[in-house]
Amino acid sequence: MSKLSNGIDPSVPPSGTGCVECEQTGSWWFHLRRCAQCGHIGCCDDSLNQHASKHAEETGHPIIQSFEPGEDWFYDYRTEAMLDGPELAPPHSHPTSQPTPGPEGRVPPNWQRVLIKAGRGG
Repeated sequence: MSKLSNGIDPSVPPSGTGCVECEQTGSWWFHLRRCAQCGHIGCCDDSLNQHASKHAEETGHPIIQSFEPGEDWFYDYRTEAMLDGPELAPPHSHPTSQPTPGPEGRVPPNWQRVLIKAGRGG
């Protein structure tokens, strides 16, 4: 079975440096995840909007990779397990100058309390 049919296409670059939907709505994220099939960047399940997992549900693209600096792990929503994967097209993370949570200027000063109140991590 090819990597593409497994939900991974190593040739596709990421869609940008931030969560696509949060950028469109002016929201913010905790951590970023990259769709290993189409490159969509979405926010993690500990973020307010959980756009990465929503993207997986809507598209059927089952595998994500962390888009955080220094992290290269993959996760498969189908099996709810970590897995090994190939090196994806660069860049491999958001810029190190971009804060976590991000993006700069949109994260409320009480962001930890906001996430906890929403029932998220943080």
